[in-house]
Formats: sequence, C-alpha cells, structure tokens
Amino acid sequence: QVQLVESGGDSVQAGGSLRLSCLRSGVIWGGSCWGWFRQAPGKEREGVATIYISDDTTYYADSVKGRFTISRDNGRNTLYLLMNSLKPEDTAMYYCAASRPSDSCPLGERGYDYWGRGTRVTVSS
Repeated sequence: QVQLVESGGDSVQAGGSLRLSCLRSGVIWGGSCWGWFRQAPGKEREGVATIYISDDTTYYADSVKGRFTISRDNGRNTLYLLMNSLKPEDTAMYYCAASRPSDSCPLGERGYDYWGRGTRVTVSS
C-alpha cells in the first residue's frame, strides 16, 4: 500500500550539511505519521524525527534538536530531513518510515508499518 524510497545520503565532513529525501507512493492517511530513523553500526535503530501529517507537528530526538529539520512537500509526496552541523556520531543508515492512522507520532519504531531501504550517511572528523 505504501512504498518509500530514500535518497540523498553521502559522505561529508563534520560540520557539513545534507538533505535526505523520501519519495512516497501509495496511500497517505491524514492522521498518520511519517518519519526518519537511523541505525549506526552495532547499534539499534533509533528515531530521529517524525511529523504528524494532519497538522505537521514535529518530534525530534534530543541528539538532533537544533541541527536537523524534518519537513514535507505535499505536492511531491516527499519527506525531507535537513541535517546541519553534522557530527561523526550521526554516521548511520537513515530510513524513512510511515505509519497507518495514529493518535501520535512516536520516535520508537514499533509504531511504523512501512519502511524504505535506507540511505547511508557517513560523517568524518
């Protein structure tokens, strides 16, 4: 029902910026969530930023607040993650995820039903 394709991952130096994109096709429910998650080598996947489609409320992990911005373009069915002031600890595979209708947009992955294959971000010091 929902397909997600990420792009924009790259290798950058610390302090640099990247913008990730997630192109969505299929159903978009008004009261659902869309977000970015990441998984670093040897670590569990963690939530980075999510957005509630009905009112564009956003949620961020503490580790990225003030540096990352999540946004979406309705006309292009695309979700973005603008990442500024990148740090080596931001190195990870970044995944786009979407939920079915929901009352909230958790940063935990259990609330999400659809996942992309990921795009890799590498930040060197």
